[in-house]
Amino acid sequence: MTEYRVPSRPSKTEFTEKRSTFIGHVFPVETEEEARGRIGEMKKKYHDARHNCWCYLIKDGAVRYSDDGEPQGTAGQPMLNVFQKEGVANAVCVVTRYFGGILLGAGGLTRAYGGTAKLALESGQHPAALKDAVCSPGGTTIQGVRILEERGFRAAAMDAVIAAYEKTLKLR
Repeated sequence: MTEYRVPSRPSKTEFTEKRSTFIGHVFPVETEEEARGRIGEMKKKYHDARHNCWCYLIKDGAVRYSDDGEPQGTAGQPMLNVFQKEGVANAVCVVTRYFGGILLGAGGLTRAYGGTAKLALESGQHPAALKDAVCSPGGTTIQGVRILEERGFRAAAMDAVIAAYEKTLKLR
């Protein structure tokens, strides 16, 4: 049996690069039809955006992506690469770009779309799903934060630091 991760909840993140705004959404899905439906929702919501690039990966099913007018291989493929590298399945990601007037080049686009997909995926990880990383037996909060950062969960690492700080304040 192959293990894979599924986002625990829908998530949204925003990223700005050289005045272009990238809005990333990740949704857990079960079927290709559900993934296509989520893509349609985002295209309707952000109808005024220059690009709505997407990818989805269904366990034992479809793997698809679209660059939606960006140069070939600079948007959908980098987003899909994030899912594959992280072992994610049954998920769809849509990254919307509002063009800021400055061309990013192929490398810049690849980093921006892939980075936005990764941030959106991170923000969709419920802290309870990462409990083992922070609350290992004999572990400290600092060790847990380091583990989270190593695994690429910066947002969850910050949540852990804030929770530890709040706990310290309550003990005083």
